[in-house]
Amino acid sequence: MIRRGLALGVVCFILGGQPIYLRGNITLSEVQDETNSLISAGRAFVDLLVRKDFKAAVTQFDETMKGAMPEPKLEETWNTVLVQAGAFKQVGKARTEKRGAYTIVSVTCDFEKTPLDIKVVFDQAKRIAGLFFAPATNADYAPPAYVKADSFREKEVTVGTGEWALPATLTTPADAGPFPAVVLVHGSGPHDRDETIGPNKPFKDLAWGLASNGIAVLRYEKRTKQYPSKLASIRTLTVKEEVLDDVLAAAELLRKTEGIDPKRIFVLGHSLGGMLVPRIARIDPNLAGLISLAGATRPLEDVIPEQLTYIFSLDGSISPEDQKRIDDAKEQSAKVKALKIEDANSTVVAFGVPASYWLDLRGYDPPETAKALKQPLLILQGERDYQVTMEDFKRWNAALASRSNVTFKLYPELNHLFVSGSGRSSPSEYETAGHVDTRVVSDITGWIQKH
Repeated sequence: MIRRGLALGVVCFILGGQPIYLRGNITLSEVQDETNSLISAGRAFVDLLVRKDFKAAVTQFDETMKGAMPEPKLEETWNTVLVQAGAFKQVGKARTEKRGAYTIVSVTCDFEKTPLDIKVVFDQAKRIAGLFFAPATNADYAPPAYVKADSFREKEVTVGTGEWALPATLTTPADAGPFPAVVLVHGSGPHDRDETIGPNKPFKDLAWGLASNGIAVLRYEKRTKQYPSKLASIRTLTVKEEVLDDVLAAAELLRKTEGIDPKRIFVLGHSLGGMLVPRIARIDPNLAGLISLAGATRPLEDVIPEQLTYIFSLDGSISPEDQKRIDDAKEQSAKVKALKIEDANSTVVAFGVPASYWLDLRGYDPPETAKALKQPLLILQGERDYQVTMEDFKRWNAALASRSNVTFKLYPELNHLFVSGSGRSSPSEYETAGHVDTRVVSDITGWIQKH
């Protein structure tokens, strides 16, 4: 799905490079000097993007990045950002984060429509091993009124083991268990455990709201955020590596957790996660039930051009430059449609994602897959959602309306984040702080309590 105006895979994560071992015996002052040096380098790289000096920019890439993002591709990516996020305005604060042998410099930049974090990934030779764009983070969070802070507790846990272990938070009611529990599954992009989008944290709202009503919730850092470079190095990447493996590990962790009812483990997916819940249940038939929030039903390569057309038409007209971006997206969509099975191991990329990703999803029809499931389903949709639309909701309904254990909920005022609003929804709406609507939390709570 297009997140805050950024298309799936176009700039979500494009990373490469080889592992380089950490140096030993460096002093604190040396660490600070290196941090300052990398921040300066990150800012300088952003300046090259702003000045559209792509030739100079690519000289800073490591060999993998030079292959993955040559000068024309970098120019195309930056122009896509400008079209979707608006004109560049100014550079803000910068910060660093260590990820194994890499340092991520996040430079917060203001654009006309939305602020973004431009994340420049440096290896130890100070070469750029990765570049991606993400919603600007905001640490401020005021819980919604439906949260009862004294009714639950939280602890840090780990989902999965080994090279893909993910930091996670388990929120449990303060009362005695055993409790039913829900695993939260993110939409597309490099999301944190709260699914932070601008000042909004829909997964934190859900976790605290459900826990306030006697339901445990497990949420975790998405693999695309925790291990972006490692994940992007997988030439045959699919949703198995991006999503499925971690959901299954999270469900298994809950089954083994004291105070959790192992027979009442539910999966709640949002957007891409909602699209994948039937596939998740097909792999794990022991799940007690499935909840899809704005779950897409149509091929993603069809949805992306549609979303771009919607966004570019919000001002009442589509400029020639906007039309070119739409046409480019349609060309990428056609490229996906033309892929053959033998392309799965190739270097072919469409929308910034390997051919294997698209081939893995080919033929997957979420509502049709759900028909064969025995578990109860809860399907929720915001009517103002322009990312996953009423057409998707109607497809769920047409396929599953005859089943007695499928429940549908439609909310006329809610957008893709299930936050209330009015008028036509737009990417800029996500920059206004809001909370998942109380009706959504109440409906999920009541449905789980019945199952």
